[in-house]
Amino acid sequence: MLKTMRQLLFLSLAFTLVTACKKDTEDPVPPTPPPAGNEQELITTLILTFTDAENPSETFELRWSDPDGDGGNDPVITGDILPQNRAYSMAVRVLDESGSSPVELTNEIAAEKEEHQFFFLPSNVNLTFFYADQDANGNPVGLANTAIAGGPSLGSLTVILRHEPNKAGAGVASGDPTNAGGDTDIEVTLPVRVD
Repeated sequence: MLKTMRQLLFLSLAFTLVTACKKDTEDPVPPTPPPAGNEQELITTLILTFTDAENPSETFELRWSDPDGDGGNDPVITGDILPQNRAYSMAVRVLDESGSSPVELTNEIAAEKEEHQFFFLPSNVNLTFFYADQDANGNPVGLANTAIAGGPSLGSLTVILRHEPNKAGAGVASGDPTNAGGDTDIEVTLPVRVD
């Protein structure tokens, strides 16, 4: 009789475990979605405005625009001629012009200064850049800058915007992106001439 009771208890326990396992597979708990990351804004337009330090009414503009994004029409790139041997204040403006009305992204970058930094890399052109703005930690951002045009030259300027760069990396504070890391929000090359 004791043997029969043990068998019944074992069968009852086994049945309960099988039923419980079956129920778990029939009613699974939905997985928790991962937390949303920082969504990258679509940047379709980058404008660099150079204002002569001694004559503020004199401005020059470099522009890159690709409103239909990657894979559509080629971007429209406009260069300019900067008068030589002058100092300029240089402001950066960033837009999303993919929709019916432009979305100003410059203010968003300004609000998240600690998470962004522009880099300006001239090639074969006598231009030197200095940051004129900083984030709350004293690190450069690059929305406001000083540019010095030297002697006559013709070349290009590559502009890179990094998201969450390592601003403490070697050379990063002086404008070298080599050790910056982070994600590239935009990288464009613009023609520029100093004359």
